[in-house]
Amino acid sequence: MTPPTALIAGAGIGGLAAALALERAGWNVRVFERAASPRELGFALNLAANAMAALDELGIAEPVLNGGHRTGVAEIRRPDGRALKRVYLPEAIGQAVAIVATRPVLHGALLAAVEHTCPGALELGAEAVDFEQDGSGVVLRLADGRDVRGDMLVGADGVGSAVRRRLHPHEGPPRSSGHHALRGVAHGVVELLGDVSAATYLGDGIEASIARAGRDAVYWYMSLLTADVGATAETPHELARRFVRRLDRTFTAIVEATQRGDVRLDQLFDREPLAQWGTGLVTLLGDAAHPMLPHTGQGAAQALEDAVALGLAVRQVEGLPAALRRYERIRSARTRALVVRGRRAAWITTTHNPVLKAVRTGLIRLVPARVMARMFMLVERTDPHRELRAL
Repeated sequence: MTPPTALIAGAGIGGLAAALALERAGWNVRVFERAASPRELGFALNLAANAMAALDELGIAEPVLNGGHRTGVAEIRRPDGRALKRVYLPEAIGQAVAIVATRPVLHGALLAAVEHTCPGALELGAEAVDFEQDGSGVVLRLADGRDVRGDMLVGADGVGSAVRRRLHPHEGPPRSSGHHALRGVAHGVVELLGDVSAATYLGDGIEASIARAGRDAVYWYMSLLTADVGATAETPHELARRFVRRLDRTFTAIVEATQRGDVRLDQLFDREPLAQWGTGLVTLLGDAAHPMLPHTGQGAAQALEDAVALGLAVRQVEGLPAALRRYERIRSARTRALVVRGRRAAWITTTHNPVLKAVRTGLIRLVPARVMARMFMLVERTDPHRELRAL
């Protein structure tokens, strides 16, 4: 019997993870990516305990773990470098594993796994622009005019998703969150971290972090208010040098060591959670379904969880629309909470408001380090996919 075919729009982290999960569930997969190259740029990701658990289910935790850095000592600091809170993460999260890895490490591991298990599944330079459903399946329309037929369509095409736009034509475009993110990766400066693996600085109108992301890579990140960034002709590297003056010598030295091409500025966008992600044989995944601010540290992790959940939901092709709605219902409840958490975190970590800054400092001092670490790393007491496994 010929296996059913899943069409996946987008070959980012979520799209490739979905391809692996669906192939394991018995589906034939085809992945369509608008970019001409499958490789992602540098920068890095926090892969909390739940992300590593999802990667383990997909069978690629080992190469990601080997290419990243397991976080040891982490600190929350004042802008001048003085520590407000210090925690040894492996002790705080027990048997769970959490790492920081560059995006090419994670994306490369997913890409290699898809190329091995689903040879020929990935098509580059193929942008999804529309789709239609009929009585026998779904037809994905590509920008070059081709139509591709399948039994299911997964929109994993990011925050500006064409699949989401077609599913929800009356929804407005993504809106500005009021924040920008400056990100970079420096090499050859690991020794500047001293005995810490990661540190977060909380200052006036800025949240910033540094983290070891591999043998020789240090990832850094700044959350800035859009009003402070303003309409500027500065390059991302110049902008980073302007804002890093608010931080200590360690952060400054790491930014100064970063090559110009390894710094990126992004305006951060937001969307209201959807009441229902998809319809019929079409669903969404990752940022296409639930874009969340990076202040959660959960964007990639939730796309990976989506992929695992989708594979569990559609093990049996019979009653596929109902299975997709079940997947959406379960995942929506979890991701909606994290979207809200990201907004709240951005509101309190990146602010000029003196009251909020005082509340922030008080909370950091009062909440035990172990509790704070387990919350941020989403160390699970129960399996987030238990309801789908029981089916």
